[in-house]
Amino acid sequence: MSAPLRQSSPSHSVTEPAPLTAAARYATIAGLCGSLVAIGLARFAYTPLIPPLIGAHWFSARDTVTLGAANFAGYLAGALLGRPLAAGLGNRHALRLLMVAATAAFFACAFPVSVTWFFVWRFLSGLAGGAIMVLVATSILPHIPVARRGFVSGMIFLGLGLGIAASGTLVPALLRLGLRETWIGLGVLSLILTAVSWFGWPATNPPQPAAHAVTHHHTTAKSEWSLRILYGQYAANALGLVPTMVLLVDYVARGLGRGADIGAACWVLYGIAAITGPVLTGYAADRIGFASAYRGALLLQAVAGAILAASGNPWLIGFATVLLGIFTPGIVPLVLGRIQEILPHSHLDQRAAWSRATTAFALFQALGGYGYSYLFIQTGENYSIIFLCGAAALVLALLADVLNGLKRGRKHRA
Repeated sequence: MSAPLRQSSPSHSVTEPAPLTAAARYATIAGLCGSLVAIGLARFAYTPLIPPLIGAHWFSARDTVTLGAANFAGYLAGALLGRPLAAGLGNRHALRLLMVAATAAFFACAFPVSVTWFFVWRFLSGLAGGAIMVLVATSILPHIPVARRGFVSGMIFLGLGLGIAASGTLVPALLRLGLRETWIGLGVLSLILTAVSWFGWPATNPPQPAAHAVTHHHTTAKSEWSLRILYGQYAANALGLVPTMVLLVDYVARGLGRGADIGAACWVLYGIAAITGPVLTGYAADRIGFASAYRGALLLQAVAGAILAASGNPWLIGFATVLLGIFTPGIVPLVLGRIQEILPHSHLDQRAAWSRATTAFALFQALGGYGYSYLFIQTGENYSIIFLCGAAALVLALLADVLNGLKRGRKHRA
C-alpha cells in the first residue's frame, strides 16, 4: 500500500513551491503511466498501423478507418462513464481496472478474429482512455501542493506526448518484427507500465475542507458562466487541432510534394515537440497562472494553424509543427488547471467539470474528424481551407476568453 499523500497548505505561494512527498512523486509516475497507456499508445499508435493493417489484408481500407473511429467513440463513452465508475469502485480500483482493460485490448488486437472483435476491443481501449482522462489528474492533484500542481499536471499528461512520439518511432521499429508482434509488443509495454503504476494510485480523495461547506454552492453558481465559456473553448480547441492530427503528414508528403519520408520525419518532429508540451505548459502555468497560459496557448496555436494554411516554406512549416506538437497534449493541464482556478474548493465539482470539458473535447474532436474529411473531399483536397478552419476555431476560442476576461474585469470594478 502506498503511503498517505500530504494535502496542500494554503500558505504555500507560487514563489515558494512546497516539496513533493515520495508518495506524491509515485502518484505522479502512476498518472504518467496511465495517460501513456490508455491515451498516448491506445490512440496515437494506431495511426502508423493503418497502412500495415490494410497491406496485410487484415481488414479492408474502409473497415480499417472505421476501426480507428471506434477508439474515438469509446473515448466519448469513457468521458461520460469515468465518474460513475469511480463512484462505484473507488479511484484506485477504477484506474487499475481501466489500465488492465487498455492493456488487454492490445493483446486482443494481435488476433484479427473479425471486424466486430476488433471494433469491440478498439472501443474498449477508447473507453479506458476517456475514463482515465477524467479520473487520472482529479485523483492525484487534490493531494498535491497548489504551487506544484502545474508541474505535476504536466508530468501526468506527459504520457500523451510520449505516445505521439512512440507512434513515429517505436511502432515503426516493432513493425519490422511483424504486425502481430507489434500489437503484442505494445501489450507487453502496457503491462509493464500497469505494473509500475499499480500501487501508486491514491486510495481515496482527501476530505472536503469544512470551511467551504457553506459557500460551496454559491461559488459554483457564480462560476457557471466561466465554466461554460471554458467548455466551448476546449471544444473549439479540438476543432483547431484535428486538421494537424489528420492531415499534417499527408500535407507535407503529397500537398507540398516532399514525399512520404519527409512527411514521416515531420510527424516525428511533431511527436518530439509533444513530449515537451505538458511540462512546458505546466511550468508556464505555475509562473503566470493557468488563465494567462491558456490564453497564450490559444494564440500560438492559431498562429501555427494560419502558417500551415498560408505558407509552404519548410522552415515555417517546421515551426508550426513544433508549436502544434507542444500544445496537442499541452492544453490538457492548462484546461484542467483553469477548472481548478474556477472551482478552487471542491475536488468533486472539479471532477464533474473536467468530465464535461473532456466530453465536449471528445465530441467535437469526432465531429471535426468527420466534418473536415467531408470538406476535404468536397473542396478537391484543399489543405489550406482545412487548416484555415482550424485556425478560425482557435481565434474564436481566444476571443471568447478575452471577452469573458473583460466582462469579469468590469464586474470586479463595479
